[in-house]
Amino acid sequence: MTPDESYLGRCPECGEDISEAWLLVKYTKDNGETGIWAECPNCEDVVAPE
Repeated sequence: MTPDESYLGRCPECGEDISEAWLLVKYTKDNGETGIWAECPNCEDVVAPE
């Protein structure tokens, strides 16, 4: 994640910026890292922002 917590990353499908408003799920992976799933506002797919 970036220092700006309201920005989750980019959609791996279309490259659209995804803001925190589109966050669906936040979880802890087995290795201790945080994982997220969000809806892309452009392509409307559920993705793991990059």
